[in-house]
Amino acid sequence: MRVVTTHRNTDLDGLASVVAGTLLYPDTVPVLSKQINPNVKFFLTAHKRMLDIKTADEIDLDKIEELVVVDTNQWKRLDGLGQLKDKPDLVIHLWDHHSTEGNIDAQWKRQETLGANITAMVEEMKDRKIQISPMVATLFLAGIYEDTGNQTFSSTTPRDSYAAGFLLECKADLDIVASLMGSVLYSRNQKKILFEMLQNVQTVNVNGFSISINIQPIDSHVDTLALVVQKYSETIGVDAAFGIFAQKGDRCIVIGRSKRDGPDMSVIMGRLGGGGHPSAGSALVKSVPPQSIANLLIDLIENHNQSSVRISDLMSFPVLAVSPELKMKTLRKQLRENGFKGAPVIDEGQLVGMITRTHFKKIKREDQWEAPVKAFMARDIVTIEPGMSPMQAVRKIITKKVGHLPVIENGHVIGMVTRSDLMVYFYDQLPK
Repeated sequence: MRVVTTHRNTDLDGLASVVAGTLLYPDTVPVLSKQINPNVKFFLTAHKRMLDIKTADEIDLDKIEELVVVDTNQWKRLDGLGQLKDKPDLVIHLWDHHSTEGNIDAQWKRQETLGANITAMVEEMKDRKIQISPMVATLFLAGIYEDTGNQTFSSTTPRDSYAAGFLLECKADLDIVASLMGSVLYSRNQKKILFEMLQNVQTVNVNGFSISINIQPIDSHVDTLALVVQKYSETIGVDAAFGIFAQKGDRCIVIGRSKRDGPDMSVIMGRLGGGGHPSAGSALVKSVPPQSIANLLIDLIENHNQSSVRISDLMSFPVLAVSPELKMKTLRKQLRENGFKGAPVIDEGQLVGMITRTHFKKIKREDQWEAPVKAFMARDIVTIEPGMSPMQAVRKIITKKVGHLPVIENGHVIGMVTRSDLMVYFYDQLPK
């Protein structure tokens, strides 16, 4: 068995390098530490059907004959695999971008001083003409951007930039990359304003969007208020966030940040006399009270008919609904015949549960296939409305750890949206 692994406290470059290892070394098992960074956890949760990642305690270490180590050259940084250090006849390949020498004695290694480890692996895949999917390209690009500080760190090389450009040609999604990257606040004033905003968070649902509008008085100039709003938006996790910064002399700086499929900031800020891009905009408003601006923002969002995709555009219908009394063996047959992985459980017109193929793992004996669906179904149901956005659906799937979302309108199930539906939308690709 061949395994590819990386350092504990895994970052995006480490995860990207592990995934690259599975492409450069076919039939290789990817193994990650249990200690991973939050953005890595976010990405893995959203793509777990597409990335079959293991931890060291899920594999038989005695069967490992080859080990591919990426983004580190130190045995102590490997989680759960350190005992392989003394295994005789173990073949080791090493990919690393750190200039310092380590203690992993590899039979083959490619160690070059680069901004990101994934850069060299992308170059190798390009040379071999290995196809890189949009989802994988997105992860690889995030790895480069994180390790190079969006290509601003002094460790960044031209090769990192060329690799990033190639990944954009492979249709890496910059919106998703941006969602994986955390902004850093540097000045004391920025941190103070962010703290005050987080102490006064208010959210409303407007036209299917979760919106937060935060009014803050400022007495002096503050650099890069846009960064404060960006961090505020990322922290509270809404579809769109607005900061209204009231200055002396009846002037208000209005800054907005919107997530993918959220309200179009260029349109909204344009109505306030400003401008921007779909995901970011600003305006300077004079002689209008801050609360009146907030009210106007809500009116603009309520009346803004955006042509973005809604869940109603992605959902499958009609839905295969089953009774809680249906036998599990009959359910298995119906799912197989209809090509579904799950079904809502309806009792007297009410949604009472959700049953998927994953629940089949609970069946340990043959006679349990005679049991009713209600014995195995999930009763804590996560649903979504038809007017919500694909990104809202993604967040529900990630935070609630589900793969199916029944679409509810007027108390009735009108459709179903799955993780696969969302992957097709974002990447034009089905999970394997």
